[in-house]
This record gives sequence, C-alpha cells and structure tokens, in this order.
Amino acid sequence: MTESGETMRFTADPPTGEGSNEERPLRRGDVVEVKSAAEILATLDASGTLEEMPFMPEMARFCGKRFTVDRRADKVCDTSHWTGSRRVQNAVLLDNLRCDGSAHGGCQAECRPFWKEAWLRRVDVQAKEAPGEAPGEAPGDDGQLVQLTVGKARRDGTPPAWRCQATELHDASERLNTFDPRPWVREYTTRNVELPKLLRVLARAAVHEPMRKLGLLAEVPLPGRHATTPPETPLHLQPGELVEVKGPAELADALTVNGRNRGLWFDREMLPFCGKRFRVRQRIRRFLDERNGQMIELRTDCVSLEGVVCAGEFSTRRWLCSRAIYPYWRESWLRRVEEPAPATISEHGD
Repeated sequence: MTESGETMRFTADPPTGEGSNEERPLRRGDVVEVKSAAEILATLDASGTLEEMPFMPEMARFCGKRFTVDRRADKVCDTSHWTGSRRVQNAVLLDNLRCDGSAHGGCQAECRPFWKEAWLRRVDVQAKEAPGEAPGEAPGDDGQLVQLTVGKARRDGTPPAWRCQATELHDASERLNTFDPRPWVREYTTRNVELPKLLRVLARAAVHEPMRKLGLLAEVPLPGRHATTPPETPLHLQPGELVEVKGPAELADALTVNGRNRGLWFDREMLPFCGKRFRVRQRIRRFLDERNGQMIELRTDCVSLEGVVCAGEFSTRRWLCSRAIYPYWRESWLRRVEEPAPATISEHGD
C-alpha cells in the first residue's frame, strides 16, 4: 500500500549486472538510435500511445538520429495530481532533448520527452557516427506517424484542451512509496545518480520526510511579507540579458505570506540559485496546465533562465526527479546586471 492507501503495482526489477548489452535495460551513458517513423508507428495504439504514454509530434524530428541516454525515468515528479514520485516503466530521457511545443499551441514549458525503449535501438559504442548525427529516416518518410500524433494532440470533445506526455504522466506511470528503499537503490544501479549525490539527497530526505509527516516542515519555503502581491516596476527582460537572482531577504519583499507572486509559486528548488547570475532564456507567455490540458496565457512578466532547472534535491516527495523542469521567474525576483567589460589587450600583447 502507498502512503495514501492506494495499491501499488510492483514489477520485478531486471538484473543490474553487466551481462549482454542486448539483454539489460538501457541506462545512463548508452548510445541509442531513435527508430524510424514506421517502426514507432507499429508500437502505438489507436490513441497514439504505448503503455498510456503518447508519442508526441514534436518527437518525430528525432527519428533516425542517435543520442545518449541521460537518465532512466524511474523517479519523476507528478505535477498534475501531486501524488509524489512516480516511475515510468521502460522509459528513458535522452541528452537534453526538449519539446518545442510546435504541435501543442506553442507551449513554452520545454519539457523533456519520455522515450519508451521500444522506440529506440541500442547502438554499438564503436560506431563511427557521433550521438545526434547519425543518418536515418527523415520524419517525413512516414506521414502516418505525424498524422496520428497530431490528431491526438488535442483532447476529444474539448477543443480548447491539449494532450501531451505531461498531461498523461499520471496515468502512464506508477506511484512510488517515499520510504521504499528500492527506488533509491535503483537510481544508483542504473547509473542515474552518482553515489555522493545519492547519499547527500537521501540524508536530506531522511530528515525532511519524517518532519513533513509530523507537520514540522514549513510548506512554504520562502514566505513573503505581504498579504497581496506588492506593486512592481517591470524590467522588460529579453532573452540573453544577464540577471542576478535576489537573496531571500529581498525576495520576501516581492512575495505574499504564502510564498507567491501573482499566483506564481516560489519553489524550494529555486532557493539554491539565490545570489547567482544567469542569462534569460526566454520570456514565458504560454504553457499547458498539466492538470487539464488548458493553455495558460500569461499577460504579466515571467521568464526562464539558461541552465536553471529543478534538480529534485530539496523538495519532499519528489526527490531526484529526472524531469529537469525549467522554473518560471518573476522579474521582481531578479535584478538586471551590467555586462562585464570586454578584456583589453595591451600593446605588447600581455
């Protein structure tokens, strides 16, 4: 039984010994090739899914190309039903591939797609082609795959709503018990996480999870000083600009007592970035609500930052999540930083 009393579906873990590459499941560091559109199409049901996980149209452009497995999807967070950590069976994440939202109304969430192992083939590491460069069948070689997946990108009967891997993640995965040691061990045996990081996060979880259960851990990671969001002066930040994340004391001036700013939550995973500098990645104007597939249109400032993703190292019930989601930042949480002056070279070349 899980913490909420629901029955868990346990499946036997495959052996973790070296063995034959063809026999063991994929793991971090393996080089794979995304199968052709025709091969992937043969694995999908009439809804364009495999084991309830959709193959999205945005993924078709990677058909025939080679990539490196970054993580197994054995520990991911549920951001639609908030049921804690979950496991997507027989799935991995490749390099830093991201969905561009082109078939989902221009969603800017940039989620990492899940790749079922049935959609991939293992590649001999001695192959000449480098990851991401191997020739293969172009996505357009089989229009049926794109036609099926594009046709299923919207929810039936609800024209404004969309359907993607993020909205279907809950149904396409199984829940993990936070206190079950097996998922933690699996993170190490599949090479998802190196031992020092695993021990560091496990030690933190061993303290924070009991505190959460006893109601001793603050739900709001950074409470503000205001009942409502205070007036702010927009910065009109643009992609490429250099910014610095404000410190906790300054951030409290831009947050309500429940840790929000115009509804946007300041997450615990964002605290380690305080005082550090990053470049603006993009202005966020629209993204899908994973709970219902509705498009959320933002009319106020919101940006993402280059290289700043959720690491799953500080938040209870979503430890070691491999989704690497880009957090959204209000401009009032950042300050614009002047670009450093270019280095000068003396007449003598010193």
